[in-house]
This record gives sequence, structure tokens and C-alpha cells, in this order.
Amino acid sequence: MRGIGYKEASHFLRNVGYEGVAILDRHILHCMKKQGLIQTIPLTLTKKRYNEIEEKLCKYAKKIGLGVGEIDLYLWYIETGKALK
Repeated sequence: MRGIGYKEASHFLRNVGYEGVAILDRHILHCMKKQGLIQTIPLTLTKKRYNEIEEKLCKYAKKIGLGVGEIDLYLWYIETGKALK
């Protein structure tokens, strides 16, 4: 859909039950940087960069035995102290 970015599209997909996507907001990116999953937090996310970072998070989630939606929520909670997603 035109006018919807990857973060918003991922949010929509998760809200309708699709669990295989990450919502890469600033909280998640910050936590990924602290965990060493990414070197820097990009100022903008192109399609290519969003997909690269999402893939890193998917691999990390698989490595620790969680779904990407679960790890996304967990990282969000670590950064914000809230489980409102």
C-alpha cells in the first residue's frame, strides 16, 4: 500500500495475526545495538536496510528459541518497561 512504511506495515500485519515480522522502531533498534546485533542505529531505514536488520532479529530470535514477534515484544519491554504492543 502506498504511503505505508515497513514499520507501519509490520504493525498492521501483527495486528491481524501475522507473527513473522518485526516492528523495528527506535526502541527495538536501540536494544539491538546494545546487544551487538547491529553496529549503529540508522537515521533512516531503506527497504534493503529494514530487511537486513529484520533478518538479523529473526536469526537471533530463532537462536534463542523465540518467535520474532515474541523477541520484539520482549525487547520493547526491556526498553520501555511496558508491554503495550
